[in-house]
Amino acid sequence: MSLVTADSRVTLHFELSLEDGQVVDSNFDQAPAQFVFGDGNLLPAFEEVLIGMQAGDEASFVMSPEKAFGAPNENNIQRISRSQFSMDLEEGMVVSFADAANNELPGVIAEIGDQDVTVDFNHPLAGRSLTYRVRVVAVEEAS
Repeated sequence: MSLVTADSRVTLHFELSLEDGQVVDSNFDQAPAQFVFGDGNLLPAFEEVLIGMQAGDEASFVMSPEKAFGAPNENNIQRISRSQFSMDLEEGMVVSFADAANNELPGVIAEIGDQDVTVDFNHPLAGRSLTYRVRVVAVEEAS
């Protein structure tokens, strides 16, 4: 029976839920996900807790904001002139922006003023503790 190591390809079901139990992401009712350790598909802390697990193992872990999506950063909240938007805006909507390297950067409309719009570029789960539930389906050596 293979154990998860830093050289593994892991197939698993996972679920992320908030402190109040609200599920924000899950694939338990779908095909399992597969990743190679260190490929960037999972946050490092989400990978680390899998080390030593094997196919059939199931566990839950509470991930602090620092281990999950970080603490909110005030520098990630920007005021943008309302004239820059050519669409109807609503608080809470997600708008896609381009950063300096022309990569897509989602921002949440936090506040709409007469002149400015406040946009929050923090990850929507920043500052939240998450419960990370996993069931390991298969473990293979990554080639």
